[in-house]
Amino acid sequence: MSLNNIQDAAIEEFRSQLRGELVLPQDDNYDDTRAVYNGMIDKRPAMTAKCVDVTDVINAVNFGRNNNMLVSVRGGGHNAGGLGVCDDGLVIDLSQIRYTHVDPVAKTIRVGAGCQWGDVDHAGHAYGLTVPAGIISTTGVGGLTLGGGLGYLTPKYGLTIDNLLAADMVLADGSIVTASADENEDLFWAIRGGGGNFGIVTSFLFRGNPVHTIIGGPTLWGIEHTERILKWYREFILNAPEDLYGFFAVLTVPGPPFPDELHGRKMCGIIWNYSGPQEKFEELFKPVLDMEPTFEHVGPMPFPALNSMFDALYPSGLQWYWRADFINEIPDKAVAEHAKFGENLPTPHSTMHLYPIHGAAQRVGSEDTPWAYRSANWSQVIVGVDPDPANKEKITRWTKDYYDAIHPYSAGGAYINFMMEEGHDRVKASYGNNYNRLVEIKKKYDPNNFFRVNQNIKPNGGH
Repeated sequence: MSLNNIQDAAIEEFRSQLRGELVLPQDDNYDDTRAVYNGMIDKRPAMTAKCVDVTDVINAVNFGRNNNMLVSVRGGGHNAGGLGVCDDGLVIDLSQIRYTHVDPVAKTIRVGAGCQWGDVDHAGHAYGLTVPAGIISTTGVGGLTLGGGLGYLTPKYGLTIDNLLAADMVLADGSIVTASADENEDLFWAIRGGGGNFGIVTSFLFRGNPVHTIIGGPTLWGIEHTERILKWYREFILNAPEDLYGFFAVLTVPGPPFPDELHGRKMCGIIWNYSGPQEKFEELFKPVLDMEPTFEHVGPMPFPALNSMFDALYPSGLQWYWRADFINEIPDKAVAEHAKFGENLPTPHSTMHLYPIHGAAQRVGSEDTPWAYRSANWSQVIVGVDPDPANKEKITRWTKDYYDAIHPYSAGGAYINFMMEEGHDRVKASYGNNYNRLVEIKKKYDPNNFFRVNQNIKPNGGH
């Protein structure tokens, strides 16, 4: 519904109810407000409510529902498909609900819905605590958590959802509830991987895990070594101790701080994080160095430094096209495809990552949370990325072709945070045997599918 169908008096009354700002198309900051991380997304909402507290969120939900508006919910704005914004609807923007509180005795971190992971890393670091999540510190806490949450500490401490203790939520009827193991247990189950289908989380309570200084960084090899390195890596990483994590990538080396002779060179690489006893690292890492990397820059650093290492390479506003899969095994035929598409990276920012899911993440049952692929060994993402909109077709075609070549070797579904708008069947495949249970919980908490601008679980279960 557009603004033409809503009385001016109703809009002004809504504005007066907000402590935050109501942004309309005629406002000077409209374009900045609607912009998201993925520059390929160009949606034009009828209005954006920039909420500063829970009452603002309640008022926004009630206004959207009472006026039959399409509603999207925006946290950090990183969503691959741009599902934090919508055309001709109401964007409930949480980015100003941005606070953290560390309880060093309980070892918990409470996080406002507008936070980015860098906020959590920064707050927890003083206490030697962190939450496993992501590889880019500008990623929003809300979207990443509700989808599952992979990162450098997955083998040691599990997914982000495995560290979620409670969440405060505003439901579609405007009521406030807490979801935890003791309250609204069905809702708590659903939000640990079921995305934004069930309500708006305004506050997350996480378990803090002990991490301070780690040993991390990249090892790189020429792209011509992709087959050799990937065949070695697929065995090595799954047998590595849980203190050692490394994700595999094909990439183009950017500028500084890399050596001049590597700038612009296509390479394959592994980005490492070791969070165990430092005296054991050298022996553990020897097999990696035996593979004779062309470039190696792995050393001690504060954990927040690792989690923000690639922020500058991927600023907001680049064009992104995503495709993803869960992977159980990487057979030789798949390795050959990775080598082929790695040699044909279409632009300097385009890449493919294989994130391992071994260790603690696999010790949670496949039906204990909606994340159905606990037995998968990797979450794979292929991204075509470039600053120039003129290259949209180029990066999209490479990503789709790469995906089509690799998908036959996949486990079926994909990590929903890595998906564009790919349709109901793809969403259903990504939840596997948990889908029907999610439908029942959706029916209970959001029977009219008010929260539908997401990887949508329909209350009727159908198309």
